[in-house]
Amino acid sequence: MLAIRLPESIEARLNALAQETGRAKSTLAREAILEYIDDLEDYYLAEARARMNRNTIPLADVERELGL
Repeated sequence: MLAIRLPESIEARLNALAQETGRAKSTLAREAILEYIDDLEDYYLAEARARMNRNTIPLADVERELGL
């Protein structure tokens, strides 16, 4: 279970959306978190892997290899 405090402006938007769509606020919040967490996971996992593998190839080498 997760309990969060939202600023009044976000709470008002969430309430309005819930009323307009007939969905529960918890359902809307869950959908928003699921949508956003995919992007966060991608970003943080990529960042962690980049830190672990610091072996880089200079851009000039890549361009030369690709004939650019």
